[in-house]
Amino acid sequence: MKQSGTGLAIETSGLVKVFGETRAVDGVDLAVPAGTVYGVLGPNGAGKTTTVRMLATLLRPDGGEARVFGHDVLREADTVRGRVSLTGQYASVDEDLTGLENLLLLGRLLGHGKRAARERAGELLEAFGLTAAATRQVKNYSGGMRRRLDIAASILNTPDLLFLDEPTTGLDPRSRNQVWDIVRAVVAQGTTVLLTTQYLDEADQLAARIAVIDHGKVIAEGTKGELKASVGAGAVHLRLRDAAQRPAAEKVLTRAMNARIQPDHDPLALTARVDATDGNGHSAAEQAARALAELARSGVVVDTFSLGQPSLDEVFLALTDRTADGAGPATATPGPAATPAIPGGDAPDGQDGTDVQEGKDGQDGQDHTKEGIPA
Repeated sequence: MKQSGTGLAIETSGLVKVFGETRAVDGVDLAVPAGTVYGVLGPNGAGKTTTVRMLATLLRPDGGEARVFGHDVLREADTVRGRVSLTGQYASVDEDLTGLENLLLLGRLLGHGKRAARERAGELLEAFGLTAAATRQVKNYSGGMRRRLDIAASILNTPDLLFLDEPTTGLDPRSRNQVWDIVRAVVAQGTTVLLTTQYLDEADQLAARIAVIDHGKVIAEGTKGELKASVGAGAVHLRLRDAAQRPAAEKVLTRAMNARIQPDHDPLALTARVDATDGNGHSAAEQAARALAELARSGVVVDTFSLGQPSLDEVFLALTDRTADGAGPATATPGPAATPAIPGGDAPDGQDGTDVQEGKDGQDGQDHTKEGIPA
């Protein structure tokens, strides 16, 4: 599989997309290494789908540059389309056809002969655990089965780059795990995957590097470890024996570690973020040990205690809160593709630009994708 000379599957610089007065994508810089899963994380309306559609040549950028394996998405759009495939947020398979018929139809459209299309369809149905349902109409499939069939359709011809736009939205935990296994298998074959998601655990499980996007801008980028370290050296998790002692425990943690207490719905649980060192040079572990001793002296009984890195959920909340409260985009931990803050306008809540355009023509962005982009 031929990759770009830089070893990057995707390179963007100052990528912009505007819908009316809305800057859906506002100066996005990305550098996606080939042969990996790259996560793009953000809330609804952050600009994730719009960015993907520009990279897949389905939307024309209004500013900046974007290259896929060294090919410009505007000047070399046909070449880019020949190397990518896109699975959008909604399954694009025909519900009145069977799973096998869907794959046979798409295989023939992609240039496979009858025998080759049937062989490839059989391989994918078996690999995705759909052989027993191959002759059933897709309208009788579960949500997880439809998603697996949709991804199978995207890799009838193995793409160099696969865009997965929120592939597990609405799926139950078992189906999500099945989709994750499929993603890992695709990458093991040499395909690069750009994964957009709102699920923090999904990015944590799959992505080698993650870009956090909010209001059309990259507010942080790096490995999971770098992003977690950017909001604090660790997270202290406590479980108390008596919920009535929680206020006292919060005071002790704040005093002993200068910790930032995070709310928890469980009245027995406490989580606090702690810095790498305090003003006296004490490490996070030393601060936690001192806090435990203070809790014991105060009569607060702790049943369980742990010190670890913040979760991606905590990272995401910290980063997006910093942007929302006017403090400006968070600074990412330095890395090969770390992105500085980029000024610009905000997208309205619930819209990422793609929704604005698609609401006009009644399309969901996926129905025409298989036609426009060969796998």
